Amino acid sequence: MPKEYIDLDAAILAAASAVGKKETEGPLGDLFDLCDDTDRFGAKTWEEAESEMQRMAFNTVLAKAELRDTDIGALFAGDLLNQCVGSAYGLLAFDIPYFGLYGACSTCAESLMLASTFVSNGIFDRCAAVTSSHYCSAERQYRTPIEYGGQRPPTAQWTVTGSGAFLVRKAQKGEKHAVVRRAMPGIVRERGVNDANNMGAAMAPAAEDTLVRFFRATDTRPCDYDLIVTGDLGYEGGTILCELMRADGFPLGDIYTDCGQLIYRRKEQDVHGGGSGCGCSAVVLASYLLPKLLRGDLSRILFLSTGAMMSPDSIKQGQNIPAVAHLLEITGGIS
Repeated sequence: MPKEYIDLDAAILAAASAVGKKETEGPLGDLFDLCDDTDRFGAKTWEEAESEMQRMAFNTVLAKAELRDTDIGALFAGDLLNQCVGSAYGLLAFDIPYFGLYGACSTCAESLMLASTFVSNGIFDRCAAVTSSHYCSAERQYRTPIEYGGQRPPTAQWTVTGSGAFLVRKAQKGEKHAVVRRAMPGIVRERGVNDANNMGAAMAPAAEDTLVRFFRATDTRPCDYDLIVTGDLGYEGGTILCELMRADGFPLGDIYTDCGQLIYRRKEQDVHGGGSGCGCSAVVLASYLLPKLLRGDLSRILFLSTGAMMSPDSIKQGQNIPAVAHLLEITGGIS
């Protein structure tokens, strides 16, 4: 059988995050690079606001790395909108080969995995991974416009208004960067969930599948890592995942958390099931997890972005919700 995981050696040169008002009011609010209390980022529509948020996040990561767009070999980007227009319009001004991705909320790990694969194998010197989501554009596409005032059930999650941008290059000896060491591509799974207001339950089996395959393929266990973090199962999906992993013989215990649980104050901010959206895991990784790896607070983590691969039409037609989870093993310290 072919090896299921991918060996990589990609240093994360820089990361940047841009968020909206609700995200700055959460427990990680002081860690983000950019914020806009209006959620509009100077744009007329919510979709344009998401594109502008991506543009700002990518400009910021370039500035952090002291690079120009012409220094980047390829750009991997995606979002939740039809035809990934948030990314296409947001990154239109940059003179970089563009790979548009749709992994739903798994896009952060998917884009980083592909960017890391390209630089690890010498195809490009540097690559970028960018993704975003916006509460108002996502609600309009998948459920109802916010003006409608529809009620949200307890399992519903709050789509993060946020964009994360990352630059990667093949790791070099002696440099202090977080490094993507291994990756496990996800397999699309579907376990009979068709409730668009319970994404956590739909995505948890995909996260279980990826984690179990990774542990078995690498002969590792949860205790071999400082932290295992999913994004974004929220509270409902996180609980389900822990139960599934315990039944599989890989209990996650206290080293497990979820980006959708970290980004908001659940009760005070009325987010019900926690955070979600492409931007959820992206901004948490960029602003919270990577700095911990660089400081030495963490040395080895598993980062999984989970995505529900549905569309507005599939939900209206009563189809079940398939999901996917892509995994990255990231280490800190000196390359």
